[in-house]
Amino acid sequence: MVGYVPQRSVLFSGTIVDNIRYGNPEASDEDICEAADIAQAMSFIREMSNGFDTKVSQGGTNLSGGQKQRLSIARALLRKPRIYLFDDSFSALDYKTDARLRKALRTHFQRSVVLIVAQRIRTIMDANQIIVLHNGRIAATGTHQELLRTSDVYREIWRSQESEEEPA
Repeated sequence: MVGYVPQRSVLFSGTIVDNIRYGNPEASDEDICEAADIAQAMSFIREMSNGFDTKVSQGGTNLSGGQKQRLSIARALLRKPRIYLFDDSFSALDYKTDARLRKALRTHFQRSVVLIVAQRIRTIMDANQIIVLHNGRIAATGTHQELLRTSDVYREIWRSQESEEEPA
């Protein structure tokens, strides 16, 4: 029912395909490739000497943080659940990969509920509903544009991040 991707990705010793297939042991090779593609992992998998059969060390210590995160996302996508929960799981991705992944999610999972916990506004700015937390309480809700007009807290976060982020 739920595909959960935590902020800290969890990988197991084995191969890249083993780590993705863990999300659905019955998945076809085609489904695995599709999940990896949507998760923006195909580019680095293709560059690996053994592709999907590349060995992954326990905890994925032989992969970068962004690579580990994309494999964890692919694993969750492979489950094809009704609800996806991404718990700040795009934070290890560069801004361009983050944007491509969000676009792919919108395209392929329109009928799914997607919940994204994020500190980067660019990650959630296209959401149907944004909930702004401040000091452990809900400070505001709305779309990106609504919050820019109505929420001092949101506007302050947006301004501070816009000065340091790469263009989308």
